[in-house]
Amino acid sequence: MNLKKYLVRALHRLQKGPGYTYKELLVWYCDNTNTHGPKRIIKEGPKKKLIWFFLTLLFASLVFWQWGILINTYLSYNVTSSLSIGFKTMKFPAVTVCNANPFKYSEVKHLLKELDRLIEAALERILQPVPGNSSENISPPLDLELWHQIPLVLIDEHDKDNPVILDIFESNHTAGDNQTDGGNQTTVGNQTAGDNQTDCSHQGSDNCTYRNFSSAAQAVTEWYVLQSTSILSKVPLHERIRMGYQAEDMILACLYGAEPCNYKNFTQIYHPDHGNCYIFNWGMDEEALNSSNPGAEFGLKLILDISQQDYIPYLSSAAGARLMLHQQKSFPFLKDQGIYAMAGTETSIGVLVDELERMGYPYSDCTMNGSDVPVKNLYSQYNTSYSIQACLRSCFQNHMTETCGCGHYMFPLPEGVTYCNNEDNPGWAYCYSSLRSSIRHRQICIDSCKETCNDTQYKMTISMADWPSEASEDWIFHILSYERDMSTNVTLDRNGIIKLNIYFQEYNYRTISESAATTIVWLLSSLGGQFGFWMGGSVLCLIEFGEIIIDSLWITVINVIGWCKGLKQKRAQARYPDAPPTVSELVEAHTNLGFQHEDAGALPRDEALPPEPGTPPPNYDSLRVQPLDVLGPDSDAE
Repeated sequence: MNLKKYLVRALHRLQKGPGYTYKELLVWYCDNTNTHGPKRIIKEGPKKKLIWFFLTLLFASLVFWQWGILINTYLSYNVTSSLSIGFKTMKFPAVTVCNANPFKYSEVKHLLKELDRLIEAALERILQPVPGNSSENISPPLDLELWHQIPLVLIDEHDKDNPVILDIFESNHTAGDNQTDGGNQTTVGNQTAGDNQTDCSHQGSDNCTYRNFSSAAQAVTEWYVLQSTSILSKVPLHERIRMGYQAEDMILACLYGAEPCNYKNFTQIYHPDHGNCYIFNWGMDEEALNSSNPGAEFGLKLILDISQQDYIPYLSSAAGARLMLHQQKSFPFLKDQGIYAMAGTETSIGVLVDELERMGYPYSDCTMNGSDVPVKNLYSQYNTSYSIQACLRSCFQNHMTETCGCGHYMFPLPEGVTYCNNEDNPGWAYCYSSLRSSIRHRQICIDSCKETCNDTQYKMTISMADWPSEASEDWIFHILSYERDMSTNVTLDRNGIIKLNIYFQEYNYRTISESAATTIVWLLSSLGGQFGFWMGGSVLCLIEFGEIIIDSLWITVINVIGWCKGLKQKRAQARYPDAPPTVSELVEAHTNLGFQHEDAGALPRDEALPPEPGTPPPNYDSLRVQPLDVLGPDSDAE
């Protein structure tokens, strides 16, 4: 019942409005508000009233201006970084070691035989260009199919306006529209062809791209890698693993702290750049190892054999081991973050740990696990965690499969896609080169991929020394040769042996964490401070201001309703200009009018004489009385 009364009163309140005019409401507000300034406007004289009005308006404008700046600062979501140093038992990093050469030359020589003969003949012509040389002079003849697909050319730019392109196995021709920039010297260009690859260099097709190199060494290496990629992409994975360096041949000795280890403690993965790679303490099958103390004696010690004598001569020009320190369950991207260890040396790597903690949305565009990234992670087949390197490579591979119809050999494949090769995809090299040089595709991948919110980085301090020394190399090589090959003969030498020491340099870690530079508490206190400083106000003053706004709205609503009613009445008056008759006027008109007797010839009621005394009443059944239609056609006669 009380609720019903309250609702009824509220309805009356809504219909009635605040009960003030705008002027009365404004005067009431200025007289009762706790904000400084408005009271002085209504209580002072005319001159001071004008001054106080101007000051109040000025300071109110300053308040709103400062509020806009503060709100904009808060919505920018800036962060501050703090550095802290902690001490705890730390997990030893995962260590990935690979050979700089991906395959044993003795295992892949039969696949690269024609390619090697082709590059050797090309090098002879680069070093001693003789006009008229052709492939027919070589026995057996060269297979120029690979060459015509992606030829190496010499570019003579002595005449910059008319550069001459010399296909090493063909005749000269002018570059035309496909000229490249360079100095006044003969340089080597790497040309990739599209659909018309066999005639591209001769006809100047638009589907050709020229890559200019200042040195033939760079051009030959790039060309050989591109051609070998096409050949090796057709080899099954298990065959590529077999042709690489095996763990038992590569890892000669292992020691972690005081505990011995061997190649069985390493996890094998296949890396397209480096072939078989081996990861220590990856944490996939077992718990990650902890390090108890800093120093080399508590770290990982390895002795590796890279078998440099079995390197592919044109594929890998660097000799050594490629290694990388990374988090557990993360994929090692050695091409970006790995380092080389030189043969014949002992390399000591001191490690410092930096932990990065970034704030997520809306403070930064980072991701916790990659689930909110629109790029499908192709490296998830390794059961590894998300990283921005994996995202960028997956994005490029996805674009390549969509654009070129096949995938690049260096990256994992999506389902239902095969690797590119010259036989099945003749124009893949041109498509790959165009896509790699496309700034638009690169920017799409950069915008799509995100950094991880939490990351661990390993800072390395590297030092090297010759190992073994001349005084000790004899007995060390004898022992290592016997342990590996069970031979009393020395089968190892300084050019293939590497010793690694990996350890924590200091037993502490640095945490670089982000925190919000502006919080909601900061925003409210700053807004209140500005309001109180310029106008002496508080939250209650804002509530008062809100109240007057609500009352003003209700006054406006009531005025609008009244205006609508008045407009409706004016329209009704315009349609019926005369006022309708009242009830008394209708009764009087009905009384004063008579009825007409049609059949009996009776006089109207107002003309009939009163009957004589004693006269019997008339027979009204024989009379027909017609009433006057005054009240309307539907009215009944009385």
